[in-house]
Amino acid sequence: MLKLDFHPSGRHFLNVPGPSPVPARILNAISLPPIDHRGPEFGQLGLKVLSDIKQIFKTKQPVIIYSASGTGAWEAALVNTLSPGDQVLMYETGQFAVLWKNLAVRLGFKVEFMGLSGAKEWRYGVDAAKIEARLKADTGHQIKAVCVVHNETATGVISDMAAVRKAIDAAKHPALLMVDTVSGLASAEYRHDDWGIDVSISGSQKGMMLPPGLGFNALSAKAIEASKTAKSAKAFLAWDDIMEANKTGYWPTTPSVNLLYGLHEAIDMLMNEGLDNVFARHQRLASACRAAVAAWGLETQCQDPACYSPVVTAVVTPEGVDADALRKLILERYNLSLGTGLGKVKGRVFRIGHMGDCNALTLLAAISGCEMGMKAFGIKLKGSGVVAAQELLQ
Repeated sequence: MLKLDFHPSGRHFLNVPGPSPVPARILNAISLPPIDHRGPEFGQLGLKVLSDIKQIFKTKQPVIIYSASGTGAWEAALVNTLSPGDQVLMYETGQFAVLWKNLAVRLGFKVEFMGLSGAKEWRYGVDAAKIEARLKADTGHQIKAVCVVHNETATGVISDMAAVRKAIDAAKHPALLMVDTVSGLASAEYRHDDWGIDVSISGSQKGMMLPPGLGFNALSAKAIEASKTAKSAKAFLAWDDIMEANKTGYWPTTPSVNLLYGLHEAIDMLMNEGLDNVFARHQRLASACRAAVAAWGLETQCQDPACYSPVVTAVVTPEGVDADALRKLILERYNLSLGTGLGKVKGRVFRIGHMGDCNALTLLAAISGCEMGMKAFGIKLKGSGVVAAQELLQ
């Protein structure tokens, strides 16, 4: 039997950039007994969540809900719209863009991976002008899709999706626009219809405040048309079977009944607060977190103020400081979980998540734990990040 011997007193502070803390109301909902997923009561639940989730994506188009993580939703977006050997243009902003690219390559698509290099690598958002120039050069329209990450949790960078759509339109290119908003949805402003997104990809464990286990594809009419001729192999992920069953509130396979209970509660909580208020809350907390980092005399990984993420701040540790060793000390001493550095920034950054069910005091607790941990680790700080954050939040 697995022995878990790390049981400190008090609550655990989960400040990784997902999974995010799950509110008691949602935990209570998902703890209810399952119901017959072919019965009339479930059909009512299905119709309700399928309709209401559209408000979160700000769309009038269908939203597919999978019993899968965001990775499954990545794959679904590609295989439902593309055929083997199709060329896709993907933009590198951090580790999750890299992982999506690797998945596309394994599925048999021809991937062109562009991004910034040198000192700007992984520190800035998507350069829409580069995408426009590349699409204008593709006079034969070989590129079938442009794939970008809205909020890159590995780097704390958020990108302008409306600008990417304008770039595609300016190039007069028919490529589909696919956007990963796994960590952006329900925490940062997102407009599927207004921004002309063809497939929006998300998951349940970030701004939606649920445990991992649900993946989402929000569609456009153009994406649905593309799916009718796409030849990639798919079965469980096929949109057509799911959309047909969804007409009456059901799924063609067994859905995650209890997570759908939680989804119903999560949407209700978000709409009661008001999405604009949710977005403003996240922006305020992110500003306070960055104020703390500046007071410490440290840098954020994101170097463009226009691209600061409202849901996660990636903090660059001083030269010679192992960020993962620092995280380990903070976890063991203060029961605070921080995000690790991923890919090209592994060991060089730690990440403070401020997404979903969070407020001023939960953020201040995380900042306090970071500050005490860095001092215990021997890092000389310029000033108090706790005080700086307090002053901004008061």
